[in-house]
Amino acid sequence: MKSIAIFCGSNFGKDPVYKEATIELARCIVKNNLRLVYGGAAVGLMGLIADEVLALGGQVIGVLPEKLRDREVGHKNLTELHIVSTMHERKAMMANLSDYFVAIPGGIGTLEEIVEVFTWAQLGLHAKPCGMLNINGFYDKFRDLLASMSQEGFLSEHQFNSLIFDNEPESLLHKVMNQQVEYHSKWVK
Repeated sequence: MKSIAIFCGSNFGKDPVYKEATIELARCIVKNNLRLVYGGAAVGLMGLIADEVLALGGQVIGVLPEKLRDREVGHKNLTELHIVSTMHERKAMMANLSDYFVAIPGGIGTLEEIVEVFTWAQLGLHAKPCGMLNINGFYDKFRDLLASMSQEGFLSEHQFNSLIFDNEPESLLHKVMNQQVEYHSKWVK
C-alpha cells in the first residue's frame, strides 16, 4: 500500500470550504487505497482528515513530536502513532513513510513542511511528487512567488512546473499519483 503525507493546519480556518475539501480529500485517499501519513494531532484539519480516513476504513499513521503532544493534542485512535523527539525527526519520518506529499490550507508550519520536501525533490534527495490543494485560491500568491523565482532565474521552469497545484481533491490526487515516473526520470540521476 502506498502512502501520502498530508501537511495541513491544526486549525480549521474561517471558511467551511476548508473542512469540506479536507473531507473530500479523505474520501479520495481511501478510494485510491492510500495510507494517510500526517502530523499525529486530533485538532483542526489534521484531526479532521485522520478521523475521516479512519471512519472510512482507511489506515492512518501519525508522527508527533513529544513536546507538541499536549499542544496539538495527540490523536488516540490511529493505526500507528509515532512519538518523536523533534520537528526535524517528525518531518524526516513522514518523508520516509510517504510516497507522495500534499499540502492543504494551513499556517506557516504547513508551508514550511511542503517547501522542505519540495526542496529535497529539487536537490534529488527523493523522487516523490509534491502538490498543493489550492482551495479557494488559498495558494495563488505562493504560486505567484514561485513563478517570480522562476522568471528571475532562481527556480527552473521544470522545477516550477513540477509542484502540482489543483483546487479539486480528486484531480490533485490523480495528478500527484501519476507524476512519480516523470519525477524519477527528470530529478534523480
